[in-house]
Amino acid sequence: MSEIFLDTETTGLSFKEGHKIVEIACIETKDLVATGKVFHKFINPKRTIPEEAFKVHGFSSEFLSDKDTFEKVADEFLQFVKGKKIIIHNAAFDLSFLNGELGAIKKELLDKNLVIDSLSVARNKFPGTSNSLDSLCKKFNIDLSKRTKHNALLDCELLREVYINLLDVKEPKFNLSDIKEDTNVTKKNNYNRKVLEISELEINLHKEFLKKELKKNHY
Repeated sequence: MSEIFLDTETTGLSFKEGHKIVEIACIETKDLVATGKVFHKFINPKRTIPEEAFKVHGFSSEFLSDKDTFEKVADEFLQFVKGKKIIIHNAAFDLSFLNGELGAIKKELLDKNLVIDSLSVARNKFPGTSNSLDSLCKKFNIDLSKRTKHNALLDCELLREVYINLLDVKEPKFNLSDIKEDTNVTKKNNYNRKVLEISELEINLHKEFLKKELKKNHY
């Protein structure tokens, strides 16, 4: 199964209080290796952006005013994540907004059984410590220099690196059984088949050479 690393940015902390999504980003991976497929949309929330939210992500009402609404991008989003494992940091927050938005337009909700909360994984691995995305990046020496503001697409990539470290996965695994024999190489090209025999004279000459070298390099 493919994985989706997902993050959102919003106008506030609660969908029930009238806040909306302003950015959705998804990065697809296969066995945690990026496939190059990305879903990324800025969204017009059809409401003002509070100053507190603007300080977090930097998206103004003016910037978002000409972007598509959630309703217009919902089908494309659902198709992108369909049937894939979804990895989210602090999943309860993002799911409350995503399923809130989807429910409001009578679309299929995201299946919570397909969601992995990387925050829960981190808390199990590092109990009693801060497990924010920033803290985990610092713990695993992941470069945070580009994260001057919260950005969903960048956070997805950082989350992928964090998650790999949380699982102690260092390199992608290659299935060598999938490598097929090259039928263009004929069987007669067996380069290890011929065995060379060394004559007794050559053996004695080699022994004499070794004796001289040992004497030369004794001290």
